[in-house]
Amino acid sequence: MRTRRPSVRFPALLLAAASALTACAGSEGAPARADWPMYRGDLAGTGYSPLSEITTANVAGLERVWRYGLGAEAAAAAAAGDARPRDPSSQATPIVVGDVMYLPAADRVVAIDPATGGVLWSHAVQGGGPSRRGVAYWAGADGIAPRVFFTSGSRLMAIDAASGAPSAGFGEGGTLDIGVPYISIPLVFENVVVVGANTPPGASGGIGNPRAYDARTGAKLWEFSSVAQPGQVGHDTWAGESWVDRLGANAWPFYFTVDAELGLLYVPLAAPLPFPYGGDRPGANLYANSVVAVDVRTGEYRWHFQTIHHDLWDHDPPAPPVLFDVQRNGQTVRGLGVTTKSGYLYLLDRTSGEPLYGVEERPVPASEVPGELAYPTQPIPSAPPPMARVAFREGDLVTADDTTPEHAAACTALIESVGEVVNQGAFTPWVYRPAGSPPRTTLLFPGLVGGPNWGGAAFDPATGYVIVLSQDVGSFGWMQDDPDGEPQPYQRSAPRPANFDVDMGGVRWPCQKPPWGRLTAVDASTGNIAWVRPVGITAGLPPEKENTGRPGRAGVIVTGGGLLFVASTDDARFRALDARTGQELWVDTLERVGNANPMTYRGSDGRQYVAIVATDALLVYRLP
Repeated sequence: MRTRRPSVRFPALLLAAASALTACAGSEGAPARADWPMYRGDLAGTGYSPLSEITTANVAGLERVWRYGLGAEAAAAAAAGDARPRDPSSQATPIVVGDVMYLPAADRVVAIDPATGGVLWSHAVQGGGPSRRGVAYWAGADGIAPRVFFTSGSRLMAIDAASGAPSAGFGEGGTLDIGVPYISIPLVFENVVVVGANTPPGASGGIGNPRAYDARTGAKLWEFSSVAQPGQVGHDTWAGESWVDRLGANAWPFYFTVDAELGLLYVPLAAPLPFPYGGDRPGANLYANSVVAVDVRTGEYRWHFQTIHHDLWDHDPPAPPVLFDVQRNGQTVRGLGVTTKSGYLYLLDRTSGEPLYGVEERPVPASEVPGELAYPTQPIPSAPPPMARVAFREGDLVTADDTTPEHAAACTALIESVGEVVNQGAFTPWVYRPAGSPPRTTLLFPGLVGGPNWGGAAFDPATGYVIVLSQDVGSFGWMQDDPDGEPQPYQRSAPRPANFDVDMGGVRWPCQKPPWGRLTAVDASTGNIAWVRPVGITAGLPPEKENTGRPGRAGVIVTGGGLLFVASTDDARFRALDARTGQELWVDTLERVGNANPMTYRGSDGRQYVAIVATDALLVYRLP
């Protein structure tokens, strides 16, 4: 079940780990820490570390110092008869508590010495691998030793933080069947463990709900209905019986955020299913596409803010909001910033859900699909402007002067192949193609993969900037009659591939003018843009044109040394940028894409390290 490599100093480290986590657990005003005890560094989801050994002046000297492979262990794979173990395709961010690093690999969870990369213990996960996104740490209570929590399909699992042995007092031998798969990272707050839900195709009945369990025993504490039920706020946003057994509105994010002082958990919820056609669900459809604040201890509703009414685009908020404090009119306001795949960043008061800088309900295009009543307005922030492209207009098609004649020609051929192209700006519905009609196609921006995605926003307390990575890749699609008429009379279709990009030597190049990926820093005290920079290069372009920006779904971290670190762009580079200006200061070429959020910590040697998971390996850096 597990292997153990002894370490005489580990018990002492464990005590330090528990102490360190207690010191930093959940307060933005907590003492400066040396570790990284949860997925985004803290309960507020800031992605911030106060460590400052690595600075804008010396970051150019960063060197890779150790590596840990995340593939399946050969012996375990052979025992399972698996001649070709699955690629880990990891999106994990390790955590460091005290002097111990914890992270999932393809078939195991491991504890590592974060200064050397030496393995302290390895826990083999049977019956399916652990989540490839990360693990969580619980400091222990009531005489129970600290634990590491992770998910594996529909199992919530607990192992002893000191040894990797299953925690016998939790569930059945350290395993709790939570019924619905959640393939991301549990949130641990006090003795509460919160999980979300990833809807399996064909499942039924309110399965998108977030749920909470007792970290000591596994007893269920609460469940919040993501589709508003009779008697709940928002139930009237589902016409007739359309709420009954409604799929979707999943709490699917990689992590959650919490205001420890207010005791509020912030839950982002996804689109209803099926998302392209909503003729059977007139109304705004709460709490789909909302950020909902609930009492973290009880699950009781406090407030909600819906980012899209009656979603037809699957443009949910893919990450929980980042929490920050902002000065307005001489007073401190508790703010949050929630990104959406629709390209917008909403800045709200986290005590009430009220917008900090205004949100306007603006008219949007109507749907052509018979029986579909697209919502007539959508909430558009007064500030800041969109983080990603939200429209495609005449003149936006890439030209030879932007990139190359070959690329421009391929994009012209692509757009001509889909017939009439329709884009009416933000929230353009899918056009309707009756059988036998001339081809017409919606070109959606942002596309189905969104602008900002699951990496989440970061917050830099030194500048007051909320920092967002986004991508600009459009998607084609239309609605057509479903030949079976079941379960819906209409279905979405698209060319293959469906994105507004073309293959150029094995790499997809988008077909609108660059940038194709960017970092945006928003001043949280005003809602204004502080700076915008394309991030990522397109190899194959002339040097003077290659800084196009590239797509990426993970996010950035910020450090006390005035730096941003980011690795998620598909050009397989790990970068450090100046947090005040966005200027690139250091770059390392990776063997594979770093489709994960970075992290940083101080090792037992007193040195600052920076780490990134790059598909199948954890890579760790330090100054010489």
